[in-house]
Amino acid sequence: MGHQRLFLTSILSVSIAIVGCGSKTDSSVQQTSSAAQASSIAQSSLAAAPATAAVFFDDFNYPDLAAFHSNGWKVRTETGHPGIKGATWSAEGLSFHTDIPETEAGAVRMSSVTNGTGEKTRHTQFCHARKYREGTYAARVFFRDEPSYGPDGDEVIQTMYAISPLKAPMDKNYSETDFEYLPNGGWGENAKPAMWTTSWDTFQLEPWTKVNEFTRQEGSYAGWRTLVLTVADNKVTYYVDGKLFSEHTSAVYPEDFMSINFNLWFMPKGADGSLGPVDSPEMREYQEDIDWVFFQEGVAISTAKVEAQIAELRGKKVAYVDNVKEQNPVLPSPCGL
Repeated sequence: MGHQRLFLTSILSVSIAIVGCGSKTDSSVQQTSSAAQASSIAQSSLAAAPATAAVFFDDFNYPDLAAFHSNGWKVRTETGHPGIKGATWSAEGLSFHTDIPETEAGAVRMSSVTNGTGEKTRHTQFCHARKYREGTYAARVFFRDEPSYGPDGDEVIQTMYAISPLKAPMDKNYSETDFEYLPNGGWGENAKPAMWTTSWDTFQLEPWTKVNEFTRQEGSYAGWRTLVLTVADNKVTYYVDGKLFSEHTSAVYPEDFMSINFNLWFMPKGADGSLGPVDSPEMREYQEDIDWVFFQEGVAISTAKVEAQIAELRGKKVAYVDNVKEQNPVLPSPCGL
């Protein structure tokens, strides 16, 4: 969501953009045949999955957006936080590919564009059901340091995270755990690339107040990265490519069920000291690819064990499985503020 510095109260003259995800989907892409195909895939996958493990896995092997929706994914279309004020959020930024190098089955790509103005900015975000809390989260993600076209330098944020709705300002049950890659700097730091991990206790937008723990490590993380997050034993632990990145304490331990999210957005000027977009009217596009996503409930497992399970599922031709139970009653998943 946002960074970052651990302190109880910080007031800014601007309202920072907060990561969220809208609950609307583009009904124009709902196709019965694709939905039926995805449902059939899901059922066969469930039969092939280990019966004793509460696991969610998606290899992102989809023919179109309708099939993607039918497996529980939502695409944000609501305007608002985070990002550049006045920007749109659209499924136009999502595409599915089977020809991306170093992927076995398929991948989903997020493409976000801007010229620095809200009118010409389109952010991209998608999320899954709000039913995840303790356990191991993982994804294989391709980060980029440069735009696919246009001038470089925007403070862009490439993410994988889990989040619950903020029920009220400074809600003590709020939960959020973030991987954020900032290739051009941001959050008031220099323009050098850096990975951030942030675990949230709570926040409010106005006046901007936050309670969190964060870790920042400079350096390029461009290319394929395996991100693993464990929520277990009253600590939140982050790994990148199997190496320990950070560990956050029980003070920011998730207390509520969260949805799994991916977001690609542009930081506005003034967000905790951020410089925002570069001064250019030219359009530019940044992209982030996701090869797969995984969750196993109730246990903290290593990156190697995550990868072994995914190899086993792929060996059985399982493209999608979800036997993580919903809460009763099913929790609303607005994927936004």
